[in-house]
Amino acid sequence: MIDTNTTGHGKWSSRFTYILAATGSAVGLGNIWKFPYITGENGGGAFVLVYLACVLVIGIPIMMAETMLGRRSQRNPIEAMELLTKEASADSHWHYLGWMGVIAGLLILSYYSVIAGWASAYVLKAFTGSFIDADATAIKSLFDSFVGSPIQLIFWHTLFMLATMVIVVRGINNGLEKAVQYLMPALFVLMFLLVAYAMTTDSYFKGLHFLFSPDFSKLTGNSVLTAMGHAFFTLSLGMGAIMVYGSYLSKDISISKTVYLIAGADTVVALLAGIAIFPIVFENNLHPSSGPGLIFETLPIAFGAMTGGWLMGVLFFIMLAVAALTSSISLIEPAVAWLVENRGFTREKACLWSGGATWFLGLGTVFSFNVWSDFKLFDRTLFQLLDYLTANLMLPIGGFCIAVFAGWIMNAKHSEEELAMQTPAGFQVWKLLVSYVAPAAVFLVFLHVIGVL
Repeated sequence: MIDTNTTGHGKWSSRFTYILAATGSAVGLGNIWKFPYITGENGGGAFVLVYLACVLVIGIPIMMAETMLGRRSQRNPIEAMELLTKEASADSHWHYLGWMGVIAGLLILSYYSVIAGWASAYVLKAFTGSFIDADATAIKSLFDSFVGSPIQLIFWHTLFMLATMVIVVRGINNGLEKAVQYLMPALFVLMFLLVAYAMTTDSYFKGLHFLFSPDFSKLTGNSVLTAMGHAFFTLSLGMGAIMVYGSYLSKDISISKTVYLIAGADTVVALLAGIAIFPIVFENNLHPSSGPGLIFETLPIAFGAMTGGWLMGVLFFIMLAVAALTSSISLIEPAVAWLVENRGFTREKACLWSGGATWFLGLGTVFSFNVWSDFKLFDRTLFQLLDYLTANLMLPIGGFCIAVFAGWIMNAKHSEEELAMQTPAGFQVWKLLVSYVAPAAVFLVFLHVIGVL
């Protein structure tokens, strides 16, 4: 039995604040930036249905497993896997799963902070009227000029990292909890304001039709694999965030019920983003399949042309920056928790070292868009290499290993005790999904991203 009387390990003050924090970790640039454009690229409604199915049968079981591992150990991810491996009398190499999650989180944050800095900068650009009456050429020139300036990117990257560190340094109750109590309601308010605006456009129902009317002729095998991959990544799985948040969860709170709520809220945000964005895209005769540039190079054209677009542009990019911030604090927290609990650092010193190292690593991403744009490793810029290494390799491997450990290595009585589901049948369904379905699906995604499928 694991000794859960840990020193210095915080606790969420309530189930509600945990739900807000974990939802904040899941809700980020992937929901508002990535989900709309991959939906546009993959034909709309049919892709959405596959995505929802994948959240249900892959995302939720693995999220329950990762939360369970964190709460069972009541430790940071690195120490959690060391203790759980010993408890299960398993091969000692399993403890590297904790290290991989923490490292993946910091690597992701290093470039995530740079992209989040773009969103922050675009709040100011929208506020100063940079998009008003601007055509596609002008908006592209604005974006190219911005990312081509290392000084500007470093400034906004630094500002965003400082905001993240200021929140995390204050700890669980005074930092993370206080932040999400304000940021998450603000995010939903901003989202509903944008949806309300979309409802006033003539293309509102055209946007809904595209998003929710399935045309399976537009669905390809690649679309299915993309949906599986996004369902997995959007819930912040495999990067230590959910495990460390789970470790702060009291034993009397139901893991299954909270995970259903978190996954539901995360999915709702993604769908609301689509409901808000696609009517605006169609109203301005833009293309839903514009790809990654949909947010920074396509939507500003619409904001510049539409009535009330100045305000909508400001609100949209504030929402994007807020969503990024709620995720960034969860990406750095596992490393901070390990330094505090295992190396005797003060929380201030742990934040300074973790944040400083992450900021420095982020300079590689900054320079990837300008002075080092021609420098390639394995035919990728430093930003592309980091993105590929984490999103396409580390996270799928992490998620696969979490599912295998929870389904095959961990004692079934211990997992049943932690999950405390209302019926034995509910536990058996989870066991089936996490032991067989989820690992097989994640393995297929992994084969796809490395080019085998």
